[in-house]
Amino acid sequence: MIAEIISIGTELLLGQIVDTNAAYLSQQLSHLGISVYHRTTVGDNLERAVATVQQAHARADFVFLIGGLGPTMDDLTREIIAEVMEAPLQQDADAARQLEEHFSRRGYKMVESNYRQALVPTGGRPLPNANGTAPGVLIEKNGKAMIALPGPPNEFIPMFETQVVPYLELRIEGQRQVIRSRTLRIMGVGESSLEEMVKDLMQSANPSVAPYAKVGEVHLRVTAKAGSEAEADSLIAERTDQLYARLGTHIYGENETTLEAAVVTLLREKGLTVATAESCTGGLLSGRITSIPGSSEVFHTGLVTYANEAKINLLQIPRAVIAGVGAVSPEVAQAMAERVRELARADFGIGITGIAGPGGGTPEKPVGLVYIGLATKAGVSHSKNLYSGIRADVRYRATQTALEMLRQALRANG
Repeated sequence: MIAEIISIGTELLLGQIVDTNAAYLSQQLSHLGISVYHRTTVGDNLERAVATVQQAHARADFVFLIGGLGPTMDDLTREIIAEVMEAPLQQDADAARQLEEHFSRRGYKMVESNYRQALVPTGGRPLPNANGTAPGVLIEKNGKAMIALPGPPNEFIPMFETQVVPYLELRIEGQRQVIRSRTLRIMGVGESSLEEMVKDLMQSANPSVAPYAKVGEVHLRVTAKAGSEAEADSLIAERTDQLYARLGTHIYGENETTLEAAVVTLLREKGLTVATAESCTGGLLSGRITSIPGSSEVFHTGLVTYANEAKINLLQIPRAVIAGVGAVSPEVAQAMAERVRELARADFGIGITGIAGPGGGTPEKPVGLVYIGLATKAGVSHSKNLYSGIRADVRYRATQTALEMLRQALRANG
């Protein structure tokens, strides 16, 4: 079955409120096996909102409206439903009484406008709100349903879970399909190249394979729909096996696994340690590593040698080297990696030096240029990188590359 979600409120369009409700609702409907094909945000304008809801009602089994159930004149959701469903509003006695009791318990005077929240489209029913004054609305017509929920998350989520989920489970009983997804996280290949590698596997609708570009990595989401979780998982497993065969070590993890978590896991499994010396990333790499529980077993030392004097005094990089080739150079990146590994007596050392911007670049060494050194017992290597994006992007991408260099070295370590 198909659902559509419409969030109502000019404040959403202005960016004054982030719409977390729609994301939550999409996730929950997916768990129920209900497909969401469209999500829309519309402002507090009756004409535009009615047109939006009419379109949704024509193509979906369930239309969810979020927000616009308050007592003021710009709360239009009840009027929108009444017009689209051709069901005039009428006051619901039980809803009105609950509102009166709510205000009485708190010692507040109930004004006439509050009674607007007790209006329900003819043939519909209010959904009790245990956490606020705005009842929800549920109305069915010609086998389709329209469900309105309040905007505040502390009202929206409990109402959905207690009032709407049981209703949906009854409606889809006997025709329920399970929607399951699995995400593969990929390093070392861009979105376009990745698509070329797996485009034949992306032609199938069930399971589907979709790429998503993230900062410094790409995700492949495999989604299957079936009559049971076991059947859906089987479809996903078959497709992911094919993807692993194509992509190999480019896949570093699945679902919520981060690159730093994958690296820390490998270090712990192999009983090895790493130390870091950072310049332009300013401790971001060590922060990512130490954000992972258990990292204390594999990470003991991280130095931020931002200034040249810090590189000279703490890492004992010869002043003549920095003066000769510059702090942003392969020689300094490698020296940083070697020295921090020696100082920490670690198995691996990583050195990062670069120009994160927005200023400081030259034609020879532009903004985004970052050298990353990796020192091991066998020797030292480096990578030259030229990243795009704002300062935060450059710094994050540098740590992604550093972690990936370490991950591949760990895999090669046996």
